[in-house]
Amino acid sequence: MDVIEFKPSREQLVYTFGGNTPALKVRPGDLLKLWSEDAFNHTLRQSTDLSSQKVDLRYVNPQTGPFYVEGAEPGDTLVLHVVDLKPARDWGVSAAMPFFGGLTSTDRTATLQDALPDTTWIYHLDRSRNTVGFQARFGDFSVELPLEPMLGTVGVAPPAGEVRTSLVPERFGGNMDTPEMRAGATCYLGVNVEGALFSVGDGHYRQGEGEACGTAVEGAMDSTILVELIKGGGPLWPRLETDDALMVVGSSRPMEDSWRIAQVEMVRWFQELYGLHQLDAYQLLSQMTEVPVANVVDTNYSVVVKTRKSLLPSVKVYDGIHVELRRRAAAL
Repeated sequence: MDVIEFKPSREQLVYTFGGNTPALKVRPGDLLKLWSEDAFNHTLRQSTDLSSQKVDLRYVNPQTGPFYVEGAEPGDTLVLHVVDLKPARDWGVSAAMPFFGGLTSTDRTATLQDALPDTTWIYHLDRSRNTVGFQARFGDFSVELPLEPMLGTVGVAPPAGEVRTSLVPERFGGNMDTPEMRAGATCYLGVNVEGALFSVGDGHYRQGEGEACGTAVEGAMDSTILVELIKGGGPLWPRLETDDALMVVGSSRPMEDSWRIAQVEMVRWFQELYGLHQLDAYQLLSQMTEVPVANVVDTNYSVVVKTRKSLLPSVKVYDGIHVELRRRAAAL
């Protein structure tokens, strides 16, 4: 495999899926070592920095990419295996932003209430303990939380020449904000344009399911990713595989439609994997699936429908490519 290292300059960061010139061409089998900026674009660096004063919403969720995958054509399946994620800084940042988040008035849930106070929290990493430290802004409470790095955004260019902001999760992936996008996970995305044009970013040092206030422990990230390509079979919505589970991510509003999307796609996946009738797959999954909520704050909400492999007969998913990529990752 070729090992490709890429750290974009500030001018090379992109803020949409679609509409960007490829940063590099890569080939199936390549190993990418990438750096990505934090979601605030390095504007919030101390607790006195406020989003209303520092953050330009045109330039949030900067993406590293896009990468043109040689041989990728519409209808193919892009395979991205997350080998490793490491915080690129010794601190992360989170914020309560005015009129943004799950428990405040927003432009879509309009009320006469005032915005919550613009507040910033800095989390310091202890690499020896593998933790990030929470320090209350309005009291003396503090606690160490386990470091659990993930990528908030992983996506390809949308179809039909669309250009979508990197704040949006949709069929092309994007800002799904699921903690399942961690080291050891394999992501399957349907290719919409020649070369796929995938980008990654929005590193989180940890995040609770739902990302309730709208921001995780945001931080610059060093990501190691294996790239592969399966000809044909492109999924309609993002699929994830880990050693323990199969997952589909649906993104829409209202949230029940996100769940419906992911559930329907999981039913279809089970029909493919086990040759089941649609109603049999529906019935079986009704007794098995778990539903981690990825985000309740973005322009679309994202919901994960998850099925534990231990409950099922063994089957080769995409001809066992996840197992093969795990083997390659272990060899590194």
